[in-house]
Order: sequence, then structure tokens, then C-alpha cells
Amino acid sequence: MFSGIVESLGMVSDIIMEPPGCRLVIEEPKIAASINIADSISVNGCCLTVIDKTDRTFTFQAGPETLTRTNLGLLVQGSPVNLERALQLSDRLGGHFVSGHIDGQAELVQIDDHGDWQDYYFSIPKELAVQMVSKGSAAVDGVSLTLVRCDRDLFSVALIPFTLKVTTLGRKKIGDKVNIETDILAKYVHRFLEAKEW
Repeated sequence: MFSGIVESLGMVSDIIMEPPGCRLVIEEPKIAASINIADSISVNGCCLTVIDKTDRTFTFQAGPETLTRTNLGLLVQGSPVNLERALQLSDRLGGHFVSGHIDGQAELVQIDDHGDWQDYYFSIPKELAVQMVSKGSAAVDGVSLTLVRCDRDLFSVALIPFTLKVTTLGRKKIGDKVNIETDILAKYVHRFLEAKEW
């Protein structure tokens, strides 16, 4: 379980193909020094298990489901990634409950520039849009954000300068894909209402 508060930006130092999946090697010395084999790390919002580590890097295996359902399959050597270690029971919860299980992807379709502040608009599949509500929460590439506008195929978020600086979101361009995890409570409510028709 995560909070959606990004701890650090890492960098993809290597991608080793292991058909049908691959190994992702991420460089971030501060986090590498504090983790163990089998720990869970959120990488762009996707919960992955550490299978190897050095003083500077840690390695994950990503299968075909992960590579096709998330933007991890689009990573190349040198790509920046948002990183968050799993929560401890004693941690403060500054974002919202994030499982690290990606529901789908959205595409950045519009940026409204307000100086150092920016509003991002994303197109999204309708099956995810029904789980979003204005002033609710969603994880975008692992970043816990408050939703502003929520339409049937689009949502927006208002990004402060700090978020743009310390996460990968500040580097996004029109057409870029992001990982989306809707709020866990919204999933259960949606399923409950859907099941009434069974």
C-alpha cells in the first residue's frame, strides 16, 4: 500500500529483455540504500517487487500484463520514473490509499499554462471515468492528485509548482500516456452498483 506521495525521481539505467517480459533496473542511490530484496516499490504508480539490488540500483521483473497495461512498456534507458516505498503502519498518510494496481492509462491532451502553475487535461476510457468525481482522488503515474473536472471521457488536475518540479509530471508533453489508479473506494461502490443488475 502506498500514499501517492512521490519520494524521489529515479532513472532507468537498463532494460534487460526476458521474453515475454523484461527486467527494469532503476538507479536511485538513496532508496537503494534503504530497501531489501522482496520489498514493494511504486514505479510510476505500479507496485513492483525488488528482485536484486546494488548500492545505487534496484531491479524488478515486469511481465507482459504490466508492460501492456501501464506506461512501463514505453520506458527507455534514461527515462525518469516516480518512486515511492511501501507505507509503514506508523507513516503519516499525506495523499490517499494507493494500491499500486494500475487500472488503465490516460493521455495528456491539453495543458493550460498559468506561469509556474499548470492545469493538465487527460482523455480517459469511460470505464475509468465512472470511478472519478470532482474533488476526489486519483493516482496519476503514482502521484496522488485531487481531481478538478470530471467528464465522461476526460478529467483535469491543477498542478502546483512543487509537484511539477519533483515528479515526472512536469516533463509530460501532449500525447504522453500516464498510469491511472482510481480511488479504491470508488471501485467498490462501482462494483456494488454494477452487481445490482446481475
